[in-house]
Amino acid sequence: MGSGDLSSAALPRGFFDRPSHEVAPELLGRVLVHGPVAVRLTEVEAYGGPGEDPAAHTYRGKTPRNAVMFGPPGHLYVYFTYGMHFCANLVCLPEGFGSAVLLRGGEVVAGIDEARARRTSTGNGVATSGRVIPDRDLARGPARLAVALGLLREHNGLDAIADASFAADRRLTGVPHGAAAMLEGRPAEAGSIRSGPRTGISTAKDTPWRFWIDGDPTVSPYRAHVPRRRNAAATSVGGASRS
Repeated sequence: MGSGDLSSAALPRGFFDRPSHEVAPELLGRVLVHGPVAVRLTEVEAYGGPGEDPAAHTYRGKTPRNAVMFGPPGHLYVYFTYGMHFCANLVCLPEGFGSAVLLRGGEVVAGIDEARARRTSTGNGVATSGRVIPDRDLARGPARLAVALGLLREHNGLDAIADASFAADRRLTGVPHGAAAMLEGRPAEAGSIRSGPRTGISTAKDTPWRFWIDGDPTVSPYRAHVPRRRNAAATSVGGASRS
């Protein structure tokens, strides 16, 4: 799909001022822009609020880590996980509620050379391998998507609602340096949207809040949660503490 098929009109903040499981399927086909790279979303997961969704970061309330999720809707919640990856979410509901949609996969529709360079380099610029990453894999999975878009810890809290100057610009990558924007893109047809259990979580694992565009090659494969195995040392002293 070319960028000419996509609307560069900015999504309003009110789009996100709803429950995450309502926002999530309507995000499919929309475009997130950060700097020179734009990704059309093809797979997302919704997470509920405090005391509501045990799989959500906000389940036990507000903390320094999840504070952005309790802020205004339409901001990016970027967190570090597994000691190596960043993942990006879009905050939903009015300020104070603590809910978001995880961005799991998408198609790079602008800035593909920049996205590929980010995916094939480590933090110090050394190439990780000689292979060429297929277009379909550039933002296929939440960590890859964050890398392709250049989203890091310092982008936690970044507002993704574009102002009027961007809306008038009409270009997918017209956002100022260091800014982000959610665009209308090309919404997925209702008949192409599928839903099912969220990927790799151990609690509320059957909640069908993962949404994706059926048949799209940039959707990541579903993986059920696999409990971490205790190592021999931990077993010999009565087991390790839970994280």
